[in-house]
Amino acid sequence: MSHDSWLFSKMATPEYTPFVFLLLLFQSSVWGFPVCQTPQESPTCGYKSCHATKPGMLNVHLVPHTHDDVGWLKTVDQYFYGDRNDIQHAGVQYILDSVVDQLLKNPDRRFIYVETAFFYRWWKQQTDDMQNTVKQLVNEGRLEFVNGGWCMSDEATTHYSAVIDQMTMGLRFLNDTFGHCGRPRVAWHIDPFGHAREHASMFAQMGYDGFFFGRLDYQDRNRRMVAREQEMLWRASESLTPPMADLFTGILPNGYNPPEGFCWDQSCDDPPIRDDPDLEDYNVDDVVTRFLHIAHGQALVYKTNHIIMTMGSDFQYENANLWYKNLDKLIRYVNQMQSNGSEVNVLYSTPSCYLQELHRANLTWPLKGDDFFPYADSAHDFWTGYFTSRPALKRYERISNSYLQTCKQLEVLGGPISRKGPFGAGDSETLKKAMAVAQHHDAVSGTEKQHVANDYARKLANGWAHCQVLVSNTLSSLSGSSAPRVYCEHLNISVCPLTETSKKFSVNVYNPLARPVSWPVRLPVNGTAYRISDAKGKAVDSQVVPVSQATAAVRRGRGYAVNELLFQVQAPPLGYSTYSVSLLQNGPPSPQSSPLPRAPMAVQNKFLRVTFDPETGLLSSLSNLETQQTVKLSQNFYWYNASDGNNSESIQMSGAYIFRPNTSTPFIISKTAKIETLQNSVVQEVRQWFSPWVSQVVRLYTDSRALELEWTVGPVPIGDDLGKEVISRLDSSINSSGVFYTDSNGREVLQRRKDYRPTWNLRQSEPIAGNYYPINSRAYIKDDKDQLTVVTDRSQGGGSIQDGSLEIMLHRRLLYDDVRGVGEPLNETSDIYPEGLVVRGRHLLSLSPPATAADTHRPLAQEVVLQPLITFTDGELHPSTRLEFSGLQAVLPPAVHLLTVSQWDQDTVLLRLEHQYQASESKEHSQPVTVNLQKLFSTLDVLGVSEMNLSANQWKDEMTRLDWKVESGEKPLPKRGGDPSVWEVNLKPMEIRTFLLRVRQR
Repeated sequence: MSHDSWLFSKMATPEYTPFVFLLLLFQSSVWGFPVCQTPQESPTCGYKSCHATKPGMLNVHLVPHTHDDVGWLKTVDQYFYGDRNDIQHAGVQYILDSVVDQLLKNPDRRFIYVETAFFYRWWKQQTDDMQNTVKQLVNEGRLEFVNGGWCMSDEATTHYSAVIDQMTMGLRFLNDTFGHCGRPRVAWHIDPFGHAREHASMFAQMGYDGFFFGRLDYQDRNRRMVAREQEMLWRASESLTPPMADLFTGILPNGYNPPEGFCWDQSCDDPPIRDDPDLEDYNVDDVVTRFLHIAHGQALVYKTNHIIMTMGSDFQYENANLWYKNLDKLIRYVNQMQSNGSEVNVLYSTPSCYLQELHRANLTWPLKGDDFFPYADSAHDFWTGYFTSRPALKRYERISNSYLQTCKQLEVLGGPISRKGPFGAGDSETLKKAMAVAQHHDAVSGTEKQHVANDYARKLANGWAHCQVLVSNTLSSLSGSSAPRVYCEHLNISVCPLTETSKKFSVNVYNPLARPVSWPVRLPVNGTAYRISDAKGKAVDSQVVPVSQATAAVRRGRGYAVNELLFQVQAPPLGYSTYSVSLLQNGPPSPQSSPLPRAPMAVQNKFLRVTFDPETGLLSSLSNLETQQTVKLSQNFYWYNASDGNNSESIQMSGAYIFRPNTSTPFIISKTAKIETLQNSVVQEVRQWFSPWVSQVVRLYTDSRALELEWTVGPVPIGDDLGKEVISRLDSSINSSGVFYTDSNGREVLQRRKDYRPTWNLRQSEPIAGNYYPINSRAYIKDDKDQLTVVTDRSQGGGSIQDGSLEIMLHRRLLYDDVRGVGEPLNETSDIYPEGLVVRGRHLLSLSPPATAADTHRPLAQEVVLQPLITFTDGELHPSTRLEFSGLQAVLPPAVHLLTVSQWDQDTVLLRLEHQYQASESKEHSQPVTVNLQKLFSTLDVLGVSEMNLSANQWKDEMTRLDWKVESGEKPLPKRGGDPSVWEVNLKPMEIRTFLLRVRQR
């Protein structure tokens, strides 16, 4: 369907007169919708721009490329400008300058570019003439974008919602700037350290025809080379109907580097092609012979008469003349050998041109259904440490994602006043870009230098500040109150100057989910009794409890509250509720709120019962009172001694990337815990101290179906010269038979089996690190009767080393670099914690029958990922203040998640609706569900709708992908039919559907 026909067919409201239609057609060019240029305007980009290959010959596709990390050893800014070359010689602006210059000198040359974050910055600095020149190169397919996200995201530690956001941002810029010739056709993840199935599923739904990467386990690669299965069809969802989540996937032959001896960058030492026969060091014959040998060898481990060679590497092509001058010669001299009987044909190419030839081969391909974790590059080198590295940054990134979704929602609900309102000019763009950069595979992964990690955090904090203005404007508009809004970003350590000093204040709780939530609020106070009233004036039960010793210690003088005010809030869907708080008295807390120095036999509410061993103070059992289930359950903290490389088997050390304990048995921190118990009408707490640097609160709120374990770890001591990797381990009576389950980027769940890989016979050489997997939001163990699920508040690494056991790594402090390039040990300190970083987090435990467990853990994980935003105003609210608001007309069904609500252009909104259950996961919720778009929002009239692909850079009904045949012989199923009504959206399990809505504020 064309852009114009969308306006006629989808603007399904009678008030659109012919005159208005003409006006809309006139405006359509500036709406920022995907640009659908006609083929006549740019006939040579994409697959049409590929050089001809020669049938019957071995065609070698040379792909000139650069891999430009969006921060790693240097910050994003330093990499772009070429600053701090004492750390690493790299300057992205010069790469793009040089490549464009060299492409203009020979129309045969090709180049691919990947990281839109860098290209966007470069593009803004160019003259109109240069921009037009680049557009011409793009339109002729000589400069091709691949992947096209703001960055090349990590796959182990990212959440799917943040990945979709950063891909959408990058692809929209390319669409708006270059039209359909700027749309990448290939996903390109050459550097991430392992590959997630959910990423492949997302790429397929974004319309990519194929996916290429460079890293996979060395045993897996060896097997695939022998079997010639380095290219396959990845079936990336067990729920979505094929081929919706099918993605052709290829493994590159040299990681992403050139073949050995064929690197002609200023950073390389390989000799240039010396082709003057009058000179003594003429080497063309040697170069051609070596190249033919490499090409024939590579062809033996791939399936077709086409092979690909990546000609470039990290930050190469700053002087592109070096590369292209030698590549021109290589192509000429190798192809000249065809006259002597050679059957090798070399050409400039791109990943999409190579992919097209694989498709034309019309072969059947092996099918893959699992993922590519964990990744090891040799027997003792498992890249599973970064699943946990920099846990504080991982948490900051996760809550920043939550805050960004809230910011984008309130931008839509508030309309123009959100961006320019009573509190100034606010925007969501700054945080969008900061979050997009944070998805990079050396950002949230924790594998960057310390000064770069600080820069990522600084960028996020700056984004928060811009969004806070926007949020204040919107909440002021919606509530009718102009009172200044206060943000307290350190509530997790009980710091908030306003609540510590004010005698009367209000608490605004905004809920970004499409269903109501009940959420516990803990505020630092110095009073001992308070009156809380909700939006209807009804009194709310509250309690005041003393701040724990652990919290007082971790604050380091940043707050002075001696107590915490606890109460439960209810917040409506996509809306807020306001609670008024008044100080009643100072003095000692009530006796029931004072902690008692003893271990209770049990704490319980109407859902759960938790027992403790009175001798050790440790957990001893967990019961679900609704289902009459009980499992034995203990929990404790341990640490693995990180290898220092002084080992007879391997010199590999633990570092930011690599997890390598020097023993399979972790050291227990303490066999007993010092205990304080606190029980009142809001919460029951058992406060545990295991050592001066490890403590925990086991917490059960009155209305919760989950048990909270709030752990505090650090500063990790290193005075004994031992690096430490700290874990929390749960040991249960569940008969898990060597199996546990983890989520993939927060969505579908994969089965993990100890010492096993589904696609090859594993020779296990690291019994701990080789059984660690990424946990993005939850993991569980189960047997026929019981399922124990742990929901995490950030991405962490974990495993099930013994039956019935689940361990999750919390913190890492290491003394050696692991020789993967970062060049410094993972030894985090800060001005506040010069002796080592302290990290605090939460695990939520639920116990359910396996058949109904998803009904608990999916919404629980969703609440942790998208938590309410709490803001404050001082003093008494004006009587006319609107104390409650919902942006939805009605609560959405439990299976539906409102994934994206974001302003697209002035009168258009980007909406994503998601079915959040897998097929057969829930008897009640794994059913198709329908949502009416016109009955969705309470403050917006939806006037028109058009469906997009997942990344919103193509109309859904114009998205076509290459079909591939699998070795099983199955045929692709027909595409689904349209919805019965333009307004009725039907969602099947695990489906995400993306729409552009034309809206009008009510």
